[in-house]
Parts: sequence; C-alpha cells; structure tokens
Amino acid sequence: MLPIAIGLGLLFHSFISQLNTLTPWLIFVMLYLTLCSIDIKKMKITWLHIWVLLFQVGVSLGLYLILRPFNEILAQGAMVVVLAPTATSAPVIATMLGANLSTMVTSTLLSNLVVAVVSPIYFSMAGKNVDVSFLQSSWIVLSKVIPVIIIPFILALLTQRFLPKLAIGIGKLKNLSYYIWAISLTIVIGCTIESIFKMDSSKAGLLVVMAALSIFICAAQFSVGRFIGKRYNDIVAGGQSVGQKNTVLAIWMAQTYLAPLSSVVPALYVLWQNLFNSYQIWHKGRFEKHRN
Repeated sequence: MLPIAIGLGLLFHSFISQLNTLTPWLIFVMLYLTLCSIDIKKMKITWLHIWVLLFQVGVSLGLYLILRPFNEILAQGAMVVVLAPTATSAPVIATMLGANLSTMVTSTLLSNLVVAVVSPIYFSMAGKNVDVSFLQSSWIVLSKVIPVIIIPFILALLTQRFLPKLAIGIGKLKNLSYYIWAISLTIVIGCTIESIFKMDSSKAGLLVVMAALSIFICAAQFSVGRFIGKRYNDIVAGGQSVGQKNTVLAIWMAQTYLAPLSSVVPALYVLWQNLFNSYQIWHKGRFEKHRN
C-alpha cells in the first residue's frame, strides 16, 4: 500500500494536495473505529507507558531546542515526528510480532491524548501564529486538535456504554481503518510532494539532511523503545509504541501549524518505519519457520 500511496502522491500531487481538508476527518474516523473495537475498561497504565510518554514529550522539545539555532525547518520536523502519537495501526503490527495487545492499545490512546494536550503549547511556540498571544495561539491549535483526537475517544466511550451492540458492529469494521489510513497517507504524501516541488532548488541540500535526520530519528526511537520494553518484559510493545508513529497526523500537523516544508521529515519517516516493520515481520516469520 505504501508504494501505491507514494506513486499516486507523486503523479497527482497537484490535485491530491487540494484534498488536504479531508485529512482531519479521516483521522477522526480511524481513531473512532479503533477505539470502538477495544475494551477501554480493561486498559491500565504501567511504567512502560509513562517512560514512553516522557520520551515523546521531552525528546521532541529537546530536539527542537537543539536544532533550532541551526535550522528552524529541521527543528520543527524533528519535533513533530517525535511528538507524534503511536500509530493507530501499531497494535495490529505489534501483536503480529508478539506484543501484548492491551499494552499497545493503552499506549496508542495515551500518546494521542498527550498530543492533544501538549501540541498546542509546542506549536504556539514554534508555529505560524507569531502575531497573537501565547494563550490565543494555544487555543487556536487546541480547538483544532480536540475534534480530531479527543472527540473520537469520547464518542467511542459513549457508544460502548449506551450502544454496546453498535460498538460490537463497528469493532468488526476495524480493518476499514487500514484503507482509510491508505487514503489519508496518499493525501499527505501528495501535499508533501507538492511542497517539495515548490522548494527552491537551492534547498536540495536541506532535503538530503532531512532524509538523514528522519533515518536517525527512526532508528533511535525504535532502539530506545525496545530498551524501555525490555525492562518491562515486552520489547516489541516498547519498540512499536515509541517507533511506529501516526505519520498521517504528524504530516498534517506540520503542514497546518508549522512550516509546510517541515512535513518532509515525517513524510520520509513513513518510508523508514514501514521498511523496518516489514523487516521485523519477515524476520519473525523466518524464525518461526525454522523453529518448526
């Protein structure tokens, strides 16, 4: 699906980039379908989740402050790709690799809620709204993030509480999230490629640095996540919680609240994380085949 998304985004970027207003709605639906398919009451927070959240919040800000003196676009791209929540598809990939489903679902939900709270603060500091006060800028971002992240969570809770049969029916459609994700990915890739095509040729060197930065962040996040997971007896859950990012949301946030060109970093991250996930699945299948 990734090659198709990249191909469509590349060939029809001018048209597809005009569909960017659909992205928050698609993210909304993906989160709602995912949350309806799990038993939220059985979720519990562990130290693994706390360390993952501390990494997400602390390192994203730290990277921004370190890189800002050198290049604002690189700093914003690094910040948004680390701050981005765990992907809604992460529980599926992680359980295929042997992770605990409840741990992964809890991590996905918590990281999305943290983004809803923290991103207004970070984006108001680094984003476009420099002509308004900090509180005004925070509210602008928060008012747009809440409908995308918080409302699906509340609706899923209400559906499970008052319409349990409907929740079960929606839960059976959870695979639909994959196809919605593919559509969202095509749109954000198209928007990113449109931004790249509009780049000044003098910034070609910056594009190379962005590629290197995204590879480094991807490797670092999976490595740190697996280290955290090892301490709490679930290496895969730790690695996927930290490393497998909701890149659709990250790209959309960068294009909406930061310098549009900064979205290239999470866009490239899409490629690296999917290549690594493919390798993990292949390696696990090969190991099980030889063991049997």
